[in-house]
Amino acid sequence: MDQVKKVIGNELSLFEKKFSDSVKSSNALLDRIMRFIIKRKGKQMRPMFVFLSAKIAGEIGESTYRAAGLIELLHTATLVHDDVVDNSMKRRDFFSINALWKNKIAVLVGDYLLSKGLLLSIEHDDIQILKITSRAVKEMSEGELLQMEKARKLDIDEAVYFEIIRAKTASLLSSACAAGAYSATNDENASEHFRLFGEKIGIAFQIKDDLFDYGQDNIGKPTGIDIKEKKMTLPLIYTLNNVDAATRRKIIYIVKNNSTERDKVNEVIAIVQRSGGIAYAQQKMKQYIEEAIRLLHKYPETPARHAMEELVNYVVERKY
Repeated sequence: MDQVKKVIGNELSLFEKKFSDSVKSSNALLDRIMRFIIKRKGKQMRPMFVFLSAKIAGEIGESTYRAAGLIELLHTATLVHDDVVDNSMKRRDFFSINALWKNKIAVLVGDYLLSKGLLLSIEHDDIQILKITSRAVKEMSEGELLQMEKARKLDIDEAVYFEIIRAKTASLLSSACAAGAYSATNDENASEHFRLFGEKIGIAFQIKDDLFDYGQDNIGKPTGIDIKEKKMTLPLIYTLNNVDAATRRKIIYIVKNNSTERDKVNEVIAIVQRSGGIAYAQQKMKQYIEEAIRLLHKYPETPARHAMEELVNYVVERKY
């Protein structure tokens, strides 16, 4: 992402230092865990969306750094808590917090990160930005619970699927864009414009994740992980709605009863591929990206807008 680095590379470097300083603790154990988290952080994609939204809408200021910090603190906290909920022992090929320090400490670490985010905003009176991000946290919880409720019966239709991913996945990315725009403008209309932009990107991001399960877009062999976990992804939902009754019953039986058997999972993947489920999901992903780009093009053509388009393309072209 050369254009992104060119446009906001200095801001991201300064942000990394500010973020590292913001999570320091006088508690020796907590400080050690924070250093562990900092060293193993991901691409910081959400802060990129914050800074680029701010730069397109107005000017980056100190409140933009705080908005990016709040988003990253909330995102990191949810990942730590998710690993506990999912009993995941790995995160980005490293041991998770709960694997190294057990669940009780991991939950407290997630709570600490959340509290640091709240304090970061409250201490600087960034109340509107706190509202934007708090709404996202609420929606993420609601989306996760709705998915768990529906997974028991495997009765998620397409409308429910989009409601789940809008809340569970897209809400934090949309709040990153909204907070970035607001930090640069103090304009709620600009903030809402970028919230909608980010929501569409977030939905496309999740559909891309769905496609990874089927080995699409040159990412290698199908994984079938979502099927094993009984997650109703868009290619599978489309397939269930477009096959005959006998095939539908067969798929549901395998997902409910044989989802740990590799050959059975491969059978479901093959049916999804034959039924057009992959092509349908790809078309939907493209539709959301095109809608997002149209929103972006309401703003003048600038290096920052070009960088945002590059970041959007990364979302749909990434290999993992």
